[in-house]
Parts: sequence; structure tokens; C-alpha cells
Amino acid sequence: MIILGVDTSGREGSLALCNGDASSFAVLEFVPLAGGMYSAQLVPQLAAALGRQNLTNSDIDLLAVASGPGSFTGLRVGLSAVKALAEVLKKPVVALTVLEAIAVSVLRTTAVQGGELPKRVISALDAQRNEVFAGEYESCGDEVLKIAESVVSLADFATWLGARTPIPVTYTPDDSVAAKVRESGSPAEHVSRPGADVIARLGLQRYMAGKTVSADDLDAEYIRRSDAEIFAKK
Repeated sequence: MIILGVDTSGREGSLALCNGDASSFAVLEFVPLAGGMYSAQLVPQLAAALGRQNLTNSDIDLLAVASGPGSFTGLRVGLSAVKALAEVLKKPVVALTVLEAIAVSVLRTTAVQGGELPKRVISALDAQRNEVFAGEYESCGDEVLKIAESVVSLADFATWLGARTPIPVTYTPDDSVAAKVRESGSPAEHVSRPGADVIARLGLQRYMAGKTVSADDLDAEYIRRSDAEIFAKK
């Protein structure tokens, strides 16, 4: 089946066209998207990628999208495009957060390398403002069960990690977060930030497990409130 993966959650984004089933997975196209240009690039780049593969929108069988956390504007662009395609093409959608994608990728890599799977997986992203987007998950084979996803100060995050026994490893693609965690005496490992190809691969696995979301219910996982909401509350 043809899977479209979309990630517009970060400073830089991507889209991927992939072909996969229960036994195989191949990336046909991986297209980087410049941050701040998602609304202008996403649809034209998708059309170009489909054209290079002699495909059309109707050939897409599954839509997989990063639902957050990250840029409010970027997420709206990606999710709106996926929602529109899903409604028009009547195709299934899978959504997962980047934090969750990091956790699942860590488990898959550990399993492939023959390592012992951790009972808890902690993933983190730089949320700016001296804060971190943190995800805590329980491993269930090669899947994860979300315990919590939140935005906290780096100081509170470091304190929380230090109070755990044993202290968990934090997996993050952001050097600034890894450095702060290590400064607090907790272990941290740098991992690659999942792109649209990883979102597509995990999306296929979720789809095969029956974990889809309707276009109507597709929504962003901002985790942090927008500035407009914060200032209005004040």
C-alpha cells in the first residue's frame, strides 16, 4: 500500500511517500520542507513527488501525520492538508506525536540490537523558553503505552528524573536538552528526530493494528497552550 507521511511539527519538516505491507517497507520519496514555508510548499511538493512516482492522490492508501507537539502554525498546515485528503479520498488516517515516535523507535532499535527492553521510555524535545516537552511511556513489546505527555521547566524535569529509581535514560534529538539532563546527573542519549518516513512506517504498523482516527477527530497534540490562550487567561 502507498503511505503518505507528513511532519510539519518542527523547525524543519518533511513529507514521504512509502510503499509497505506486513512484511516490507520502502521509502519511495523523502522531501524536506523548509520551516516557515509549509503552507507554500506542502501541496506543490506532494504533487511533484507523486508525479515522479507516476502516482496520483487517489493512489494514496494511508495517511500518517505527526500530530505534535511543536509549531502551532506548522501543525495546523500539516493536519489541515491530511484532513482534507482523508475527507476527499476517503482514506484512513493515523496520527502520533513526535515524542511517541521517538519512544517507539528506541524500542525497535533496542530490540533489533538484542538489548533488554526498558520498562519505561522517556523522550524529550526542546520546547524553548527553558522548557521541555516530555513524554513517559510504558513498553508493551514493540509498542508503547502513553503514561503522560506534558510541557515542564527543565529544572522540574531534571528534578523528576533524579527522584526516580533507577534514574531513567532520556532520549532526545536536541543537544540542549541532553546537556541539561546530563548536568543534573541523569543519563541522556541523543537520537535522530523522526521524519515523515518514520511517521509513515509507524503509521503503517498502527494501521495494521487497527489504530486509526477519523478525519473529523484528527486534531493537534499541542501539549502547550498558545500564547493567545495564555495571555487571554492572564
